[in-house]
Amino acid sequence: MEEARFEWDPGKEAENIRKHGVSFQQAQLAFLDPRRLITRDLKHSGRELRHFCLGKVGGGILTVRFTYREDAIRIIGAGYWRKGREFYEEKNSLHG
Repeated sequence: MEEARFEWDPGKEAENIRKHGVSFQQAQLAFLDPRRLITRDLKHSGRELRHFCLGKVGGGILTVRFTYREDAIRIIGAGYWRKGREFYEEKNSLHG
């Protein structure tokens, strides 16, 4: 499997750390979860399609908002949100 390339805005990352306690370096780990879920972010897709990656990181389920830019995954935001955890648990319990 080809290795993914990640990018982000450092200012957005600093704001995300302040608001949600999650660095974008840490957010990359959600994509390594073999049971991760990728779904469209219909609420925030405007000029570009946005997505969520929900994956287990440490003891919780991390929700990462991202978009694809050329050959990179651009992280927009990340946090341990209840709604993401519930969706992850529901979908993964249906599949085994």
